[in-house]
Amino acid sequence: MTETKPQVIPRVPETVNFPAEEEKILAYWKEIDAFKNCLKQSKGKPKYTFYDGPPFATGLPHYGHILAGTIKDVVTRYAHQQGFHVERRFGWDCHGLPVEYEIDKTLGIKGPDDVMKMGIANYNAECRKIVMRYSEDWEKIVGRIGRWIDFKNDYKTLYPWFMETLWWIFKQLYVKGLVYKGNKVMPYSTACNTPLSNFETGQNYKDVVDPAVTVNLPLIDDKEGAGLLVWTTTPWTLPSNLAACVHPELIYARFKQISTKKIYIMLECRIETIFPIEDIEILKTFPGKELKGLKYEPIFNYFSYLKDKGFRVFVDDYVTAESGTGIVHQAPYFGEDDNRVCLANGAIVRDQDPICPIDARGCFIQPVTDFLGQYVKDADKNIIAKLKEMGKLVHQSQIKHSYPFCWRSDTPLIYRAVPSWFIRVEHMRDQLQKVTSDTYWVPEFVRDKRFANWLKEARDWSVSRNRYWGTPIPIWSSPDGSEIICVGSIAELEELSGKKVTDLHREIVDDIEIPSRIPGNPPLKRVPEVFDCWFESGSMPYAQLHYPFENSKDFDENFPANFIAEGIDQTRGWFYTLTVISTALFGKAPFKNLVCNGLVLASDGFKMSKSKKNYPDPLEIVNKYGADALRLYLINSPVVRAENLRFKEEGVRDVVKDVFLPWYNAFRFLLQNIEIYVQGNNKKFVYEQNSIGSDNIMDKWILSFTQSLLLYVRKEMELYRLYNVIPRLTKFFDYLTNWYVRMNRKRLKGENDSYSALITLFDVLLNIIKMMAPFSPFLSETMYQYMKKLLDTQTDSIHYLMLPTPKESLIDLNIERAVAHMQTVIELGRVIRDRKTIPIKYPLPEIIIVHRNRQYLDDIILLKDYIQSELNVKKISTTNDKTKFGITLRAEPDHKILGSRLKQDFKAVTSGLKALTDDEINGIIETGYGMIVGRRVELSEMRLIFKAERLNSDQYEVNSDNDVLVLMDVTPDSSMQDEGTAREIVNRVQKLRKKAHLVPTDQIVVYYKTEGDLSRIADGYKEFIENTLKTPFRKSEERKITDEIIIEEKQNLKDSKIEIILTKINGIEQPLVEWVNIQLVGLKSRYCKGSTKGLVLLKVGEKVLKLDDLIEEVNKLFNIENYKFLLQNGEEIDKNLRNVDGKVLFVVPIDGNVQLPNGTSGPFCKILNFDENGVKGTIILENPVGNPTKYDYHDVIKLWNDAK
Repeated sequence: MTETKPQVIPRVPETVNFPAEEEKILAYWKEIDAFKNCLKQSKGKPKYTFYDGPPFATGLPHYGHILAGTIKDVVTRYAHQQGFHVERRFGWDCHGLPVEYEIDKTLGIKGPDDVMKMGIANYNAECRKIVMRYSEDWEKIVGRIGRWIDFKNDYKTLYPWFMETLWWIFKQLYVKGLVYKGNKVMPYSTACNTPLSNFETGQNYKDVVDPAVTVNLPLIDDKEGAGLLVWTTTPWTLPSNLAACVHPELIYARFKQISTKKIYIMLECRIETIFPIEDIEILKTFPGKELKGLKYEPIFNYFSYLKDKGFRVFVDDYVTAESGTGIVHQAPYFGEDDNRVCLANGAIVRDQDPICPIDARGCFIQPVTDFLGQYVKDADKNIIAKLKEMGKLVHQSQIKHSYPFCWRSDTPLIYRAVPSWFIRVEHMRDQLQKVTSDTYWVPEFVRDKRFANWLKEARDWSVSRNRYWGTPIPIWSSPDGSEIICVGSIAELEELSGKKVTDLHREIVDDIEIPSRIPGNPPLKRVPEVFDCWFESGSMPYAQLHYPFENSKDFDENFPANFIAEGIDQTRGWFYTLTVISTALFGKAPFKNLVCNGLVLASDGFKMSKSKKNYPDPLEIVNKYGADALRLYLINSPVVRAENLRFKEEGVRDVVKDVFLPWYNAFRFLLQNIEIYVQGNNKKFVYEQNSIGSDNIMDKWILSFTQSLLLYVRKEMELYRLYNVIPRLTKFFDYLTNWYVRMNRKRLKGENDSYSALITLFDVLLNIIKMMAPFSPFLSETMYQYMKKLLDTQTDSIHYLMLPTPKESLIDLNIERAVAHMQTVIELGRVIRDRKTIPIKYPLPEIIIVHRNRQYLDDIILLKDYIQSELNVKKISTTNDKTKFGITLRAEPDHKILGSRLKQDFKAVTSGLKALTDDEINGIIETGYGMIVGRRVELSEMRLIFKAERLNSDQYEVNSDNDVLVLMDVTPDSSMQDEGTAREIVNRVQKLRKKAHLVPTDQIVVYYKTEGDLSRIADGYKEFIENTLKTPFRKSEERKITDEIIIEEKQNLKDSKIEIILTKINGIEQPLVEWVNIQLVGLKSRYCKGSTKGLVLLKVGEKVLKLDDLIEEVNKLFNIENYKFLLQNGEEIDKNLRNVDGKVLFVVPIDGNVQLPNGTSGPFCKILNFDENGVKGTIILENPVGNPTKYDYHDVIKLWNDAK
């Protein structure tokens, strides 16, 4: 005897709260320690190396972090699916300006003197306190987004072992001769009191309005008293002026200002920008080189002692005619070109004390007495006033231009000469470009244009900062600089100093001295600078492993990394520093593949700003729509092509509406119908992956389409092209729900080949959740947890599974082509119906498909049943001869596309297009383009219009996509109108079922009451309506008073009224044995979460329940006291329980006077009838709450046998 245990199919809720479901999945992942187990399972597999750029924990993550984190999570999850072991360690940037700037603001620190008073140890202690201020928030938000990354085994740039690797790297560069100290003009943050590197400067440009002044420099010994006119937007640099510079070949003019009789010299083509043309008289023109060597009076006298070398005119090609006067004032310690020109012409020498009269805060110092203590930008107006007073101000205006701001303090930068430690980069430009060309970037233009252009102009890198909280530069020097030691490790420092070293921060190592090797010389002390934090993040591939002190083998085997990803702003940041350090150390790039994303802006196109509140909080979006929706919105946008994204909340909402809900509904529909199949056929639903296959053409299509998609996803993900993968994946749900499920609803719901359709849809959904798992990890996991109950698997999570290899045996491109043709025809037909406002419920006589290719028409014939059903047409015809219908083509241009491309030729091409014959247009359709008056015009740039001169336009409507032509007879007869109305009745019933939250397994009877012609149609199409609804459709007068109403509604339809009533069906499966429903009225159950309804079998085998037995069963179900049983009519039952079979027994208080509700005709709980080995009986499948009962099927059968 073969005994079968009833299969329980998990029920999927009708509605879903995606964020709540995600919270459940997070709890489940935590329960099974999913990420850790994922890594355990892949241990020993080939390694896939991933570097995560370290963020600062002094601020909260924003959409840019979430975007980059999502890309990293997608790629690393996918790598795991491909059979790799992917370690994912989180890193923290702990040093540098972001931390120090917060402390300076909090403690009111204005400059180095304040820090010295406080003490470096105390200052750094304050920095250490806040360095991980938001780390818990980071971990929470990153985890909530669904990103799997190891926070426990993290790296922090403040760890001594991390800092030690930095020392080792720096020493390698020092030994190679790549380190030097220089006094260069650099971008300088007055708010942070430190220089910045050139790539940091490029991170924060803003449009600002600055003063623009033209100043007269009187020439010495000029007979006419002429003066040079210089122009500047930084008046604060004028007190430090040492020279003027002109272009050697540009044409300059000596001219008289008529109104003042003064003589000036400036670039001829720029005169009118300052002086009215009628107020000038040109005296002479000449090339700039004729001005070389002329001397002029200093603007101010602060540095007049340098008049023998300075205050002369130099020439250089960097001067342009684009702005100003063509004569550039030179302040050699406040401008890079100024410094170069003055050095080349001897105005200054390399080793002299800088002419730089400002302090670390950007305030004037001696000898600039007129503006002493004033901040340079604030001093501009006072300097201009002084120039006016001195009679040297010729013109004053304002200019709006782009200006660099400090990326940390958001204050304007200045350029000033600062002594700094540099790494030589300029000599490596070619090598940097070579190693970069060997890497793969997505998109490539970022590498080939933006990054390549940056590398071509790469400057020596200033890696030192005049700060405190950072990794100290490991150079010890004698007071005169004659003896220098670069230390490369803790052990080396201990050996050289004789001191034990436990930490490498300034408060520790600044006090450590190294004895001089030269007898009698003072000890060597560490230089005061610390490393730029970009040097730290650029060193993370080595420092995170404490290389080379530990993990050398691991590093050597897995360097360079397989993958990195960050935003496009990192082309001048992290991407650059990684490449420079790796190339200098090992002569190669530190990564193989790079994905670069664009920037996420606010919806108004501006940068997201907390102060402006121009964007929604990320967690609010996640709590509203779910993390999966946010992830998919971000990575299915232009931002993954390194373009900017204007963040819009409605975009996240649309992902839920257009992708997740259709996907979820298809999934729920599948499980609903599997349950119907199992119950209706008393069979188990068993999914066997190796036996997938079907003779049904739509099954073949969706299986082929899914495997083709899998092939495509693998190919594109191998190329890191997320921007191609996501649109195809999301579009798939449209094909799945609006084509496969829609066109196979009847099969899936139990008609004909139901099992084949269900197993096909199950296979497709299982494959798609595996493909979607890296992108939407929560919803994929939710669905898998349902589906795994129908799988022979012990795998706890979808994220433990590998991505399947495409089954090419299931791929049938001919079927995919045929279905694509069918879809085109159906969509064209739907447009015709919409155009003529004929609802799909109303059948039409005929559709004619015209195409020149026989194969196309054969595809249509193969799938004509689906076309007829979807378009609701009675007849379908095909032909390759459109002329028999009198149809010809005419062409017009697409004005928007072609007009913008052709411009002045557009008019002639338009005339040429309109003059094309039908045969000529058909030729263009064949080739895809045409030559019109000598210009190539693509088919996509034309609009083809059908002319139907002999066609009855009242009978036929025409539509085309420039390939296939569809003609639809739009003249329905009365019988078709009636059928359409009958379909409308069906539609109203289905909407009412949905409104009542009924599922397909709920058996009901539909009663109706109507009038007039609508009554005729309802009666005449009764069989059609019943077959469509799969439920009885009866007149309301047939309804019994005992029928339990579920929902009723009166509606208007076709100018008539119709009343629809849905009731519970009397014919629902009844137990094979005597039974009663139990319902509490006026009593509260102590069991089953307060449920008031239950079911009791009155007979099991030969055992028959009496009143005492029933009381015992009720006590077991509800744990209640002091009650009695009443029938619907209010009578009490007798002790032998006569005449109660199939009725509702109301359990009421003994002394209570209660109103009894209407009874019902079906059992309150699900049951299963069985017939096993001659024994017939009934099993109750659920408790009063609706939870499945837990039992062993064989034990229940044995009880029935024993009771026989």
